[in-house]
Amino acid sequence: MAELCLGRQRYNSLHLGILLTVFVLVFFGYGFLSHRSQEFGDSEAVSRKTHAQPNVLTPSREDVLVLTPWLAPIIWEGTFNIDILNEQFRLKNTTIGLTVFAIKKYVVFLKLFLETAEQHFMVGHKVIYYVFTDRPAEVPQVPLGAGRKLAVLTVRNYSRWQDVSMHRMEMISHFSERRFLHEVDYLVCADVDMKFQDHVGVEILSALFGTLHPGFYRSSREAFTYERRPKSRAYIPRDEGDFYYMGAFFGGSVVDVHHLTKACHQAMVEDQANGIEAVWHDESHLNKYLLSHKPTKVLSPEYMWDQQLLGWPSVMRKLRYVAVPKNHQAIRNR
Repeated sequence: MAELCLGRQRYNSLHLGILLTVFVLVFFGYGFLSHRSQEFGDSEAVSRKTHAQPNVLTPSREDVLVLTPWLAPIIWEGTFNIDILNEQFRLKNTTIGLTVFAIKKYVVFLKLFLETAEQHFMVGHKVIYYVFTDRPAEVPQVPLGAGRKLAVLTVRNYSRWQDVSMHRMEMISHFSERRFLHEVDYLVCADVDMKFQDHVGVEILSALFGTLHPGFYRSSREAFTYERRPKSRAYIPRDEGDFYYMGAFFGGSVVDVHHLTKACHQAMVEDQANGIEAVWHDESHLNKYLLSHKPTKVLSPEYMWDQQLLGWPSVMRKLRYVAVPKNHQAIRNR
């Protein structure tokens, strides 16, 4: 009996010791983990933001198409939460490159382009402006925000504006492989004779994106101004086509943009050898490429608009990247 009582005492002492040990480990372990999470940065805690819960039965927009048949989102105002997206891309430490060609007299548009980009383009993220120009001395000095840089890339000009336009694909392809791939995560390729009028941010970023042409977003494919001559590498038959994309605003990952621009340049070289030039030059070849290589995001005409020609229809809740009024004949070929 004495041995049994002694055994029970030892058992109770051992049990109490285990409980005390567990308590100490839990208490101090929690403090240690809390300290470590603060020291190294708890990514979940950092990224946690309060936002409205998505409602599966309530569509974000009912007046426009928000998803392509191949399940790529079409980006309109009201279809995304920019706070959530900003945090996701900041956690990835994303750097965005913006290419723009300021050739010959088009350099006059560069100051407004850069100033409005600083106000509206990828605000809060790291950006490198890649300015292609034949007039580096005329590139304006525009104050840039923290984490934003400008790189001037000197290139030759061409006698015809069509050649300037078509050689953009060659230059973007060349620099993507030799430079951009090592400096940025995404490339956005834009026309210079435009201005940013409202927010254009990371909601556009994807492996490959194109922008709906403001003149054709309501049109049937038969009305699209695709290249219709079978002799051209840009040829698209009248019973084919998804959308008509604008050549003035496209982009994606550096690798995907390199593939696109290289393919378009090679197709234009082949056309030239065969004595044909696509009806809308590089834009025609862009549309052919995006027909067979579906974009992973499509931007609505909010991201490419001409208010002077098209007004401001109610379906456009915001006009983000817009044309600057100009006299084309006074600028082209000069």
